[in-house]
Amino acid sequence: MMLFALWLLSLGLPTLWTQILIRCSYKSLCRRALLSDNDVVLQCEHPEALWYFSSIQEEEEPLLVSSLPNIRKLPGGSLQLTSPQPTQSGVYHCQDSAGALLVEYEIDFQDVGALHITHRGLGQVPLQNETAQLGGRVLVFTHWEPWQECNRCGEPGERKRLGYCYLEEEPLEKPMPCGLYLRGIVAHNGRLRPELQVEACHVPCKHSKETSQPYFIFDIYQLGTLTRDTWLTCPLASIYRPIIWEADGVPLTWQGQLSGQDLSTMLDPSNGGRRLQVFQPAIYKCFVQQELVARFNPKADMEKLESPWKVGARPRLQPHKGKADLVLQGLKLMLLVGLALGLLGGLFKFLCPARGKWGDQVLLVK
Repeated sequence: MMLFALWLLSLGLPTLWTQILIRCSYKSLCRRALLSDNDVVLQCEHPEALWYFSSIQEEEEPLLVSSLPNIRKLPGGSLQLTSPQPTQSGVYHCQDSAGALLVEYEIDFQDVGALHITHRGLGQVPLQNETAQLGGRVLVFTHWEPWQECNRCGEPGERKRLGYCYLEEEPLEKPMPCGLYLRGIVAHNGRLRPELQVEACHVPCKHSKETSQPYFIFDIYQLGTLTRDTWLTCPLASIYRPIIWEADGVPLTWQGQLSGQDLSTMLDPSNGGRRLQVFQPAIYKCFVQQELVARFNPKADMEKLESPWKVGARPRLQPHKGKADLVLQGLKLMLLVGLALGLLGGLFKFLCPARGKWGDQVLLVK
């Protein structure tokens, strides 16, 4: 039912997305490596929180983040960064109105454009550890995050994990993300890059598949096989979550793309496959954490293609046959508005302490 609440909100607020939530203990400093161009939220639970940013590249006074265009403070006090860039690596300081420290983050947004992607099933191997001279002798290695869940259950699928560039001085000291160690120094070393690794997986379904979960339907232009292509964007998807696409019921896999066997579509590695480039007509479906989220239907009578989230685009919400059909038929505009106001206040508080499937993520409205 959590996704059902999300769909209700999205009817009136169509730019609803799931973003990774970064937490840190009260009055602590937390260092993290993340990927550029992928939205993130830094937690600070204080309604009157003030956020300041200090760049690792420039020796300047901290900036109040209200002056930065792609960063905004959320109602509860946390900070939302939309498509953060490597130049925005630095210290994010959260304090109360009296100037007392609440929490501090030191973030290295590693360049997703340099992402090194490999697939175990193709015999491809990640980058190897390397010793380099970067102002001193250091060990360059990849710090791997845990494997994400398999993107399908009950049938063959794939899972992925993210790896970040880290440096460690010799003799042994506490490792640091590469960008935080270099502090803006340009190092021409091809080993200094993040990684994405994929492998095949086959897991049983832990829960019965939801049969009453509504999903989006988008009508798209009838693509010419030789003259046109377009990008489809999967709602609620993120590089930090399991995603899979289907074309006319056939799974689109990283193995097929990286091996060169499947050239009819292109998964975008920079966002973990949230965006799909298509070249021919088909019914495309995307699944997030093993749940159907959207279906894209070819349509021949559209004069031009609209992006699903472009202002003015109106995706339809289609329930599976079942209870959701009766619920959606009874929804009225005033109910949506009232429900949205209630959920916006409670949803963030509900999700933050959760563990497991939704443990490190939060649902947010742009």
